[in-house]
Amino acid sequence: MIVGIDIGTQSLKVAVADRALKVRGEAAAPYRVNFPRPGWAEQDPASWEQALGATIALALGRAGVAARDIAAVGVCGQLDGCLAADAEGNALTPCLVWMDRRARQEIADVPAALIRSRAGIVLDAGHMAAKIRWLKRHDARAAGAARFHQPVSYMVERLTGRAVMDHALASTTMVYAIDRRGFDPALLDCFEIDGAELPALAEAEACAGPLSPRGAELTGLPSGIPVAVGTGDDFSTPLGAGLLEPGSLAVLLGTGEVVGTVHARLVVDESGLVETHAYPGGAYFLENPGWLSGGAVAWLCEVLGIDGFGSLDTQAATAPPGAEGVTFLPALTGAMAPEWNADLRGCFYGLTPSHGRPHLARALLEGCAFAMRDVADRLRDMGAESRNLLLLGGGARSRLWAQIRADIMGLPALVPARVDTSPVGAAVLAAVAAGFIEDLPSAARLVREPVAPLAPVAANRNAYDEAYGKYRRLFASLKPMAAPAVVAIPFGREAGAR
Repeated sequence: MIVGIDIGTQSLKVAVADRALKVRGEAAAPYRVNFPRPGWAEQDPASWEQALGATIALALGRAGVAARDIAAVGVCGQLDGCLAADAEGNALTPCLVWMDRRARQEIADVPAALIRSRAGIVLDAGHMAAKIRWLKRHDARAAGAARFHQPVSYMVERLTGRAVMDHALASTTMVYAIDRRGFDPALLDCFEIDGAELPALAEAEACAGPLSPRGAELTGLPSGIPVAVGTGDDFSTPLGAGLLEPGSLAVLLGTGEVVGTVHARLVVDESGLVETHAYPGGAYFLENPGWLSGGAVAWLCEVLGIDGFGSLDTQAATAPPGAEGVTFLPALTGAMAPEWNADLRGCFYGLTPSHGRPHLARALLEGCAFAMRDVADRLRDMGAESRNLLLLGGGARSRLWAQIRADIMGLPALVPARVDTSPVGAAVLAAVAAGFIEDLPSAARLVREPVAPLAPVAANRNAYDEAYGKYRRLFASLKPMAAPAVVAIPFGREAGAR
């Protein structure tokens, strides 16, 4: 049996799977993000560790197996976080999670064109390198750091004693050369980082090391079993649904919404909307790392006193496509589409006394889906065609939201029976790391589910095209109210042409 662990933003999830990667038991434990100041977002790494043992035990119980039956462990989870750790792997600082934007000044002197051309991503305060620089400059506790971690690599070191990170996670840091598959000295110099302060690089499906006595204590599992290197949830979620090849637009509807696709060739977006990351198995993942989406739904439920997503869904279904002229801009923590602009903020526009909760609910669901279309259109322009939408994450359980997205894109939507697939992706990596399955393609075939597509309703397309036009005009109208965003300087599309 195999344990897959996902260190999420709002909860830690565990899946227990057999060697054929059939999930036999699952469990989750919630925790919170702390917001000590505007623009700051932190988590105490101890909250992940405190959730670990009890959640694994609960999942084991639901699977009807004992800890001694577990033969491998995989860890995946949130990316773009950063914390400092000492030489023994103990956390010295809180983790600045992906939503944290405090490191704005730390990127002010960094050339955006260099980051785009070498790293394939956008110069942004949310990425790890900017946060490392901020911790060194502003948090005295980081002076004792032996290395800096993302959540996944931190947990892997806690479990094995080895500091290691996979190429996909590394490709989100701003100091990884995407074409050379390694940390780049020139990029490291931009952020005043010594390469020795970062984990070593390895494939996601490699074995990071055996579970140490400390790891056994944290997990309740037998020491000595192999632990996979793991990866970020932007990659483990589609991997856990069996996505290894081009053809599907993956839409990950968690707290944030990630939209991307697997691509065989190394291409870089000259417009700066889409980032290029390494992907387990050797391909690339072209993605926009996302805006507050499921988190926006939770926010609106709280503001309007609606009892959860199901109730919001029911109300939204009573409003027509286009929400009778109400438009929502999904930029509660800054805009990520149709352009990156950290200073832009969310907005409802078009309200009249005739509008009520159903219109606000519908407009929010549609606004997030319009941002998805922004990314999908750019990916198509880059040569990454998609034949369908693969909807994953908790938000994929909403049939209405799935239908809205199918209608907006004019593409069939695939919603697997299991949508929380990041811990399954972690189990996939563990199965290969332990040698139970030969390779990632073989493992992907085992977890891929046959799904009946949800067809787009052609009659809704005109209404959504009109509403999408309003959304784009609203964005353009609000841009002057925000401070200038950091914008990447365009360069050649093909990375190999440099």
